[in-house]
Amino acid sequence: MEVNDALIDNLSNLARLEFSAEEKEGIKKDLRRMIEFVEKLGELDTTGVEPLLHMSPSINVLRDDIPQGSVTREQALSNAPATDGTYFKVPKVIRKI
Repeated sequence: MEVNDALIDNLSNLARLEFSAEEKEGIKKDLRRMIEFVEKLGELDTTGVEPLLHMSPSINVLRDDIPQGSVTREQALSNAPATDGTYFKVPKVIRKI
């Protein structure tokens, strides 16, 4: 893959970023190094190496999603510093200008 100004311009446009000419040169150099590294990885002999699907042998160790009872409205409101009937009362955070 050739890393040129057109590629950098296209990528920066997609990312909605603007770079100076000096920054573009640095980005080209870094991108070339990354691509060379990935190409080197492609040269490795992985014969006999099984693909890694998970980092550990444990698969789907999550619990079943079973609905359970929760805190009642009254219990939740009993811990609130201020209430207004069946609602939490909070300080105003937005003011009109």
